[in-house]
Amino acid sequence: MRLLRSEHARDLDGMDCAVGVDNVPESVRTLSSLPDLHYADCFTLSTDAEATPEQWARTTFGDVPNAGERLIWRGFLGLRLSRGRSPETVAGWRITARGQDWIRLEAASWFLTANLVLRAADGRVSLGTFLRHDRHLGHGVWRTLSPVHRYLAPRALRAAVARNERRHRSSQRGDQAT
Repeated sequence: MRLLRSEHARDLDGMDCAVGVDNVPESVRTLSSLPDLHYADCFTLSTDAEATPEQWARTTFGDVPNAGERLIWRGFLGLRLSRGRSPETVAGWRITARGQDWIRLEAASWFLTANLVLRAADGRVSLGTFLRHDRHLGHGVWRTLSPVHRYLAPRALRAAVARNERRHRSSQRGDQAT
């Protein structure tokens, strides 16, 4: 069963947005570990900043979840997240796979499994979210939270791009001074 098949747009001041399993670019969708997707979205921005996919993930979400992320991820979604900083996690999500230009984070609760995929290639960075409802409750909870997610996820990506671009400009100025 696939949900939300019909949205694709260029939105949010130049950000490419795709919502729906069939609308998310295959180059990002195939990086999910979930065979039966019930929800997928992808937000993409152009950037001059150069960073590894893990650096993009840590810039976007941090090493540990903030209070708002804990409320949504643990409280509402019941995701089992790791506590504390670890090289094997980003914001409590387990790093389950990576490639030269992407990284996949995974977390699960008793009613859904989720992947976050960050891909950095060709001067663009993408954040994909993929969900599988493992119990009927997953559909109901996500139906309520997905508008919040579609509001927050692109803003988190935009903030990460801004932070990495500032770092990139700063490091270029430092290189020019030497």
